[in-house]
Amino acid sequence: MSFDVASTVERRLLVNYRVDPEVAARLLPAPFRPRLANGYAVAGICLIRLRSVRPRGLPAAVGLRAENAAHRIAVEWDDAGATRRGVYIPARHTASRLVATLGGRVFPGLHSRSRFTVTESGDRLAVGFEDDAARVDVRARLAPWPGSALWGSFDAASRFFETGGPGLSVTREANRLDAVHLHCDRWRVEPVALERVTSSFYDDERRFPPGSVVLDTALLMRDVPVVWQPLPAVESGPNCRLQQLGSSR
Repeated sequence: MSFDVASTVERRLLVNYRVDPEVAARLLPAPFRPRLANGYAVAGICLIRLRSVRPRGLPAAVGLRAENAAHRIAVEWDDAGATRRGVYIPARHTASRLVATLGGRVFPGLHSRSRFTVTESGDRLAVGFEDDAARVDVRARLAPWPGSALWGSFDAASRFFETGGPGLSVTREANRLDAVHLHCDRWRVEPVALERVTSSFYDDERRFPPGSVVLDTALLMRDVPVVWQPLPAVESGPNCRLQQLGSSR
């Protein structure tokens, strides 16, 4: 992606797991290491619906609308004597044929074409998707902050993601990651209570031995205008694509 992309986040649900740092590190290419919160690695699933996705400067009416998802691991790495932060994204998923076709060209990172199921009613939310690489089903509801083993407060959790750095997505090149920064003028998230979460990725004991990954919390963003700003690509070791890791299907 070589230009800014504007859109509105209709819904962005961040489902978070706390992970044994050594287990998380095995899933990361060089030069990344897990970014820790209270001694744990932080991984999760982003379930996002965007509307009015278009090159910045064009009217919203020409933009597309689509359900998307990403598996994510918060990371750090050293670069030119400084510590950088970001989110490593081994797999992206989309309901849009256009996004799947142009992923890695116009849109950052490779995208698997997926079948999404979404139900939103009052304070309740159910989002799921399935494709050849992964399947996810999440049931949640708006609720007071339930507490977390990762963060001591809701504000601390919000700041962790607000300062999360660029998203680093797998591309068609084995040692190159697309980098994009999410910019919004008014960061706003809400706490939700998770009622049920299944994930073929995080539930796979071949990847995460028993006790090494625990569902923690979730945050919800709604109706926030954003701009996706491209950054220089990041060189990495061989990419750990979710498809290459296999699934529990």
